Amino acid sequence: MARLAVEVPTVANGGISEDLTQITWKLQPGLVWSDGTPVTSADAKFTYEYCTHPEGGCAQAARYEGIASIETPDAETVVITFVAPKPNPYQAFVGGTSPILQAAQFANCLGAAASSCNEQNFKPIGTGPFVVKDFKVNDVVELEANPNYRDPAKPAFATMTVKGGGDAVAAARAVMETGEFDYAWNTQINPEMQAQMSAAGKGVLLNGFGTLVERIEMNMTDPSPALAEGERSTTKHPHPILSDIKVRKALSMAIDRQALVDIGYGSAGRASCNLVPAPEMFASPNTDCIAQDMDGAKALLEEAGWTDSDGDGVRDKDGVKLKMVYQTSTNPVRQDFQVIIKAWWNELGVEVELKNIDASVFFGGDAGSPDTFQKFYSDVEMYANNFDGTDPEPYLAQYLCDKIPGPDNQWQGENINRFCDPAYDALVAELAKTSDMAERGKIAIRLNEMLTKDSYVVVPLVDRGRLSAASNTLGGVVLNTWDTELWNAQDWFRVK
Repeated sequence: MARLAVEVPTVANGGISEDLTQITWKLQPGLVWSDGTPVTSADAKFTYEYCTHPEGGCAQAARYEGIASIETPDAETVVITFVAPKPNPYQAFVGGTSPILQAAQFANCLGAAASSCNEQNFKPIGTGPFVVKDFKVNDVVELEANPNYRDPAKPAFATMTVKGGGDAVAAARAVMETGEFDYAWNTQINPEMQAQMSAAGKGVLLNGFGTLVERIEMNMTDPSPALAEGERSTTKHPHPILSDIKVRKALSMAIDRQALVDIGYGSAGRASCNLVPAPEMFASPNTDCIAQDMDGAKALLEEAGWTDSDGDGVRDKDGVKLKMVYQTSTNPVRQDFQVIIKAWWNELGVEVELKNIDASVFFGGDAGSPDTFQKFYSDVEMYANNFDGTDPEPYLAQYLCDKIPGPDNQWQGENINRFCDPAYDALVAELAKTSDMAERGKIAIRLNEMLTKDSYVVVPLVDRGRLSAASNTLGGVVLNTWDTELWNAQDWFRVK
């Protein structure tokens, strides 16, 4: 919205009310979608209705938290009214994960119908520099220049091809060694491969730290396949093992995070105990998890009643074996992490089954697939994500009780591990109405620690720097760790 607005609303320019309960966006006149039709305030209102629909919604519903209503007094004005003062009103329609949808295109995709709207999702009509020409699942997205882009002098390229699926090594190699592609996002490769590929001289690796944290999420619900479909990994059935905080804490204590950094990332990673590692004012000073404590972890399991009663090397309690299914997406660093962490957990007396899933499936959000990270049909899973901008309020709001994915909302929800704590919900509400920045920092730190240090439902591993690859022949690239890496694709050009 900020790029489409006449100006960014503030209290000073009258765009935000003095009591912080309302923000008014004014669209630039004459804006059109890539199909040539007008962009209007009705599109923004529709997007809100789409994302907050109780039977479906969108993957970033937390960005609409605290909105009482959205009004459109004219075609170019969007008035968002909050239920209470909102010191950080730049959430809905701001950033790469909260775009405005064209109401006409998605009109028949509300609620339960959202997951079946493949044509709309694969070929969205937008306002950016490129439009989708073709979308092949797990393969490529063919883009072409938007003929109706608001700057007629841009973009510099007539077409763009985005390669998906595959693995991080192949993506990096396609830029750094073969020169087949110009840019590779999220090249999660180890330090040795980084050095080897850089030596080819065809490209450069771009690195910058932001808020991207590799972590293990603990499933607070039972993923057992013995349960009926629609009941697996739902709040109807608490996890029979991981509901015990002592087990979750022991699993965390057994991990040597610095070893993971050294093996997987080198200078592109930092051992972390925080889900929110930055900006500094929002980052907890907690470093308690950094040092591995295998003896302490074993003692904690003993205290919780988990012992190896039959001498087979696997702990048990009340006839239940301490067994875990540990899943993640397919890439070499994550598989290395799985093997190493499995060895530590085996030493702890935990039997571990490893599972890796193609990233396009794992992160795909298909409500019909059993292998998405939202469905969480495993005991623990590992991945990384981050938040747009520099304020973590909507990111922390993802762990609210009402953000749990399940069959009733087409598995659209950000609270992946099904954590639910009324005290946490209340503190998120407190953050939403707190304007003093120092106090916002304190509250965000406390929320972070409730998820990590206090409950171990989220087990941070590595504060990952963004690592992407750019061809030496591609100009205009500026790595942005606070938004989508394609944020300025309209300014990219060919170096002659």
